Amino acid sequence: MNTHTDRMPAVAMDPCDIAGQASDTKTAKRHTAKRKVIAFYGLFGQQNWGNEATLQAIIFNTRRYLPDAELRCVCSGPDDTARRYNIKAFPSSNHYANGYPSEARKQPGPAIRLLRALLNRAPKELWNWIKGLRTLKGCDMLIVPGTGLLTDYSSSPRGIPYRLLKWSVIAKLCGCKLLFVSVGAGPMYHPVTKWLVRAALSLADYRSYRDLYSKRFIEGIGLKTSRDRLFPDLAFSLPRALFRECGPKNDHSKTVVAVGVKDYCGKLGLPHRAGDAKYRTFIDKLASFVAWLVQNNYAVRLIIGDTLYDNKVKEDLIRLLESSGLRNDNWGIMNESIRSLDDMLSEIGRADIVVSARFHNVLLGLMSNKPAISLSYHKKFNSLMDGFGLTSYCNDIDFLDVHKLQEDVLRLQRERAELRPLIKQRVEEYRNTLEEQYRLIFNCEPPPEEIEEYQNSTIA
Repeated sequence: MNTHTDRMPAVAMDPCDIAGQASDTKTAKRHTAKRKVIAFYGLFGQQNWGNEATLQAIIFNTRRYLPDAELRCVCSGPDDTARRYNIKAFPSSNHYANGYPSEARKQPGPAIRLLRALLNRAPKELWNWIKGLRTLKGCDMLIVPGTGLLTDYSSSPRGIPYRLLKWSVIAKLCGCKLLFVSVGAGPMYHPVTKWLVRAALSLADYRSYRDLYSKRFIEGIGLKTSRDRLFPDLAFSLPRALFRECGPKNDHSKTVVAVGVKDYCGKLGLPHRAGDAKYRTFIDKLASFVAWLVQNNYAVRLIIGDTLYDNKVKEDLIRLLESSGLRNDNWGIMNESIRSLDDMLSEIGRADIVVSARFHNVLLGLMSNKPAISLSYHKKFNSLMDGFGLTSYCNDIDFLDVHKLQEDVLRLQRERAELRPLIKQRVEEYRNTLEEQYRLIFNCEPPPEEIEEYQNSTIA
């Protein structure tokens, strides 16, 4: 399959070319070579731990391959991003409330909207473009790593889709290489969104998708993808050292199930009027499932994937469990605070089985060599589970059958010993495949010492 590698930038210093030279020569070349400036773009800094896993993975591997590069990030939460990763971070938009994109506001009439656009928004947006040009000035690459950008389920076309095109155009105006790396796609409901996303992707020097569904979806909106590639989700290239056993369980006689909650209000993009009923049905079934786990001598660890949205769901779930007669002194449920990706991985590391409606809860569970059950609201779950031979453990969240979930847990408990080596093998395959992608996009090999350290680090 053809790729975009013929248009990728040549790295000024290739570590593989100088691996056999003396260390003083290597140092001299590093000092004389032009320092690369790499920028990332995405929905980062909002304490969505799936998105943060993606950003942490691309930062970690960029530093492996280009250890002297200057890194920047254009994102929705620049303050949090700069603090967590010690890189320069810039806002992708000025429309924020407490660091989060704010688009769900009561809209005035059309005449007022037009007047505001002419007198207020147009000059401000022109200034935003100027600031964007300053932000990316001198950058060699703008990388869009994964995350939910190729969609309009949570945004009007003038929100996330428009900003994606804006920063893609700014990148090209600044002479940056533009790379969409292991991105997912869909759904898209508005024809303007399809045009905006297609236009942004058409500017790219490199495109890859995290699954076949996403690639076919982009084909369906009219973009030729014959030269594009398929590579796994970037979270599969997180540092191995993150995946460690997290100490002894509280009770070795119990199987520990990590149960991930989510603010589920209906399939992506469905009208909000159905949201309350969908949420209540989902949380009731989840409470029934957790109660069954406790009553059958399982230990439960509640986990989240998004701090802003999911903590409220945990509170609702606990209230339901208490109303059903389960009390704090006898229910065996651990509800630890999760304030970082490392916290989430720590909770997963203490579990034997992961059950979740959060995509990256499931993915990181598999990376931790834990058999998983997914509660699916998008095709990305099906692609993930199919890749690990766990298709039968993928449950449609709208038709959740508590009895089947119970049977799935019992079956996984019996099969987990034979599944774990298969899961570990597939994770290693995905890691190796992503290494190929990093070589493509950076056009080099990591320094030999980085290769040795990476290969010697193992998952517990």
